[in-house]
Amino acid sequence: MRKDYFKIDLDAPEPLVAEVKRTVRFQEVDMLGIVWHGHYASFFEDARMALGRRYGVSYLDFYREKVAAPIRKLHADYFRPLYFDKEYSIKARLHYTDAAKINYDFFIYNETGELCTSGYSVQMLVCPESQELLLAPPPFYQDFLDNWRDGTLADKERCEFS
Repeated sequence: MRKDYFKIDLDAPEPLVAEVKRTVRFQEVDMLGIVWHGHYASFFEDARMALGRRYGVSYLDFYREKVAAPIRKLHADYFRPLYFDKEYSIKARLHYTDAAKINYDFFIYNETGELCTSGYSVQMLVCPESQELLLAPPPFYQDFLDNWRDGTLADKERCEFS
């Protein structure tokens, strides 16, 4: 049974979610035809990037605002392998925090919906020039947090197609 990676704050808004679907490529498998464990970080990244684009907090948004968000922690738990040429999905959830950091957890499911891998990442917010940690979220990210908490956060994917 999987445990939660982050403490649940009952006063916080629900996590934001994005999911991407992929097919295991030949270059991602080992001699046994299963995904090599080192590729899972990039799978997490695919879902993290989708969520960032969806809600306006992508790496490019941080770059434009002169804020870096390096990975501080990355963890994966492996339950079942993924196999060559099989479909899988990666779900990312962004957890609300008032701190100047970004908490994601990830879930990878095979084509039959079984949980294969879960994990999490923690990103710290820093000034790119000085490499100093920010003690509070920068204004653009604080606006994002405020809108999330207030329930007025725009889903850019839905806006583009509605």
